[in-house]
Amino acid sequence: MSRSVRTRPEGSGQALSEAYDTALLDLDGVVYAGGEAIDHAVPSLAAARDGGMRLAYVTNNALRTPDAVAAHLTELGIPAEAGDVITSAQAVARLIADQVPQGSRVLVVGGEGLRVALRERGLVPVESADDDPAAVVQGYGGPELTWGRFAEASYAVARGVPWFASNTDLTIPSGRGIAPGNGAAVEVVRIATGAEPQVAGKPLPPMHRETILRTGAERPLVVGDRLDTDIEGAFNGGVDSLLVLTGVTDGAQLVAAPPHHRPTYVDADLRGLLTGQPEVVEGGGAFRCGGWTAAAGAGRLELDGDGAPVDGLRALCAAAWTAAGEEACGLDAEKALARLGV
Repeated sequence: MSRSVRTRPEGSGQALSEAYDTALLDLDGVVYAGGEAIDHAVPSLAAARDGGMRLAYVTNNALRTPDAVAAHLTELGIPAEAGDVITSAQAVARLIADQVPQGSRVLVVGGEGLRVALRERGLVPVESADDDPAAVVQGYGGPELTWGRFAEASYAVARGVPWFASNTDLTIPSGRGIAPGNGAAVEVVRIATGAEPQVAGKPLPPMHRETILRTGAERPLVVGDRLDTDIEGAFNGGVDSLLVLTGVTDGAQLVAAPPHHRPTYVDADLRGLLTGQPEVVEGGGAFRCGGWTAAAGAGRLELDGDGAPVDGLRALCAAAWTAAGEEACGLDAEKALARLGV
């Protein structure tokens, strides 16, 4: 699918919660971190929901079941039901079910979320490579996942059993910092076998398909904190996206983003759902947003002005993305970003 290259974050005269019918929200780094709600998330989501926007929670984390995720959200003050939650476990279970007969055994390396999703598709979770599995599936299993589980996957994959992964996120946010994600565990099996898994989760099409099938969204807005999953997934699905700066992505990564990692909108946190988005205006080779002006020149990005840091970041993105064209931006933005604290 041909797409024009985005050279600046877009503006919106409407609140995003009014312009889109469904928010497809990532969880880790967007709604919560380390199990605790991120600042402003609970009241922002309540206001968006009360205004008529549907909230769907779309996560690459395959560990927990939709029931468990919904219960956690409800405990945080965000009422949710299992049907509001879409996981990469569900996406990979559908992908497997499309390729093996119903009732097939599937070797599981991961948590309860994977097992529940497989049973939903009429597949039988097993624990050993000696259980004659028709497929191997790997998903995030939490810090208690033992090394022996990777060995079982490796034995089966080395015998030629088809290998699937819920997702390949190398990291996952936690309350103590950034921890290894399922992608790091997938690398263990890849190194041992030399094989490549079929992957279902963001940013790949199976996850987008699962989300649209389950939500029926007509004007969806993807909301996430990661360029390489949330934003790239929106790009691949041809839908708009909002990047919030409460998780993995920092200002330097956003300014240097290649075209397929550039969000439609950028905001500090989920309060961005409730407002319009300011225009980034070009003039005289510079880009203005709020009280800030940014320009690219002499191998670096220059920033002048004052105001909300996220406005300065929007202006910097426009200057960098325009200068970089199709390539990731190599301009020195360190001093400009230091002024913004992002």
